[in-house]
Amino acid sequence: MTTIWHNPRCSKSRQALALLEERGEKITIRRYLDEPPTLAELQDAQSKLGLPAIQMIRTGEAVFKEMGLSKSDPDETLLKAMAEAPKLIERPVIFSGEKAVIARPPEKALDIL
Repeated sequence: MTTIWHNPRCSKSRQALALLEERGEKITIRRYLDEPPTLAELQDAQSKLGLPAIQMIRTGEAVFKEMGLSKSDPDETLLKAMAEAPKLIERPVIFSGEKAVIARPPEKALDIL
């Protein structure tokens, strides 16, 4: 089963979802802005992605600066910020088993298959 943390207003997220659907994948769609991931879920996502938290966060969002965050903050600080303000989460994140990928560009969604 494949799960996507999806924002339907984001063109990259819509494109990644379409690529998965075109290949007949059974997909669970989680609108992460409506159902934000917990800190534990973000920690699990980080483990599956194999990335530092700074690569999972949208540093260009106004809320990044409003929260007083910086690119040098420790992972735990950035993960907690994403749990508090899910708009900060880079999207889309696609999960399959013990693997995950941030599908930017959208074609990266195919790496998870």
